[in-house]
Amino acid sequence: MSTFWKEYPEITEELTDIKKIIKESIKSREKYLEESIYPMVDAGGKMLRPAFLLLSGKFGDYDSKKMHNLAAVIEMLHIATLIHDDIIDDSKLRRGVDTIQSKYGKEYAVYIGDFLFCQCITMLSKYDYTTENLREISKTISRICMSEISQYHLRYAKNMNIRKYIRIISGKTAALFAICFYAGAREANCNEAMQKLLGKIGYHIGMAFQIIDDLLDYRGDTRVLGKNALKDLKRGYYTLPLIYALKNDKEKEILKLLNRPSLVDNYVDEIIRLVKKYEGIERAEKVADRYTEKAIYYTEKLPDCNSKKILREVIPKLLKRSY
Repeated sequence: MSTFWKEYPEITEELTDIKKIIKESIKSREKYLEESIYPMVDAGGKMLRPAFLLLSGKFGDYDSKKMHNLAAVIEMLHIATLIHDDIIDDSKLRRGVDTIQSKYGKEYAVYIGDFLFCQCITMLSKYDYTTENLREISKTISRICMSEISQYHLRYAKNMNIRKYIRIISGKTAALFAICFYAGAREANCNEAMQKLLGKIGYHIGMAFQIIDDLLDYRGDTRVLGKNALKDLKRGYYTLPLIYALKNDKEKEILKLLNRPSLVDNYVDEIIRLVKKYEGIERAEKVADRYTEKAIYYTEKLPDCNSKKILREVIPKLLKRSY
């Protein structure tokens, strides 16, 4: 597991339990099933989404067993979407380890992703979760899928603009962060105002998180990020730094490169240089900063408690990434 939560041993302990729940839920007589999924679960990443659900639940009546199970569901949903993303993107690495599709094949990875979705439904039936929560989680999954479809439809679209980009990431990334905060609060019987406030925090964190992630493609490398740098650009997904640069590039230097039959590494390097030249990175950073500031602003409206203290500390740490 990432060391992101190392300063909060109580959160680390709970996340360790959630990993155990996930592993228990995918146990099978067919050992190859566990062998293919466990490495991705163990790699773990920061486990932001389940951690945020737990922190939100602590603003109300906290039932650890119920919350841990729900947090495990959220993380499994996230893992399933990542597995399917890796198939579409033909990614070789995820969280610093081989992707399931690169190691076992695309067909097998599709089945694994579907299996995890099914297990989530089974796990949700274990406890008496509110109907509203189940409805909102279902709507979020649908929204994520629709946003992924829209993003795929807009591959290589030279008319990609800021409005379309914001709509996609709000449904793809921010929606999942928002439901983590909202579902945790709702399941803990927080009042409606608290649920909405926490949902807003999750939404703004998710928006900033995705924009920063897209920025890292133009500033990082594969060794640091644990994934294929600039895979989005090579596969026709035009993100905010590029969109801003295209808007400022009156000479259409970038467009000429994008219109070439294939993007070889030399062209990609030149596009990166031009994105910097036309202030694409700088403009996108300002948008990420605005979402970060809103997340912090809404966090200050929360009642004082240990969860608020933790959110105050981790949000700037998370959203000022340079790695």
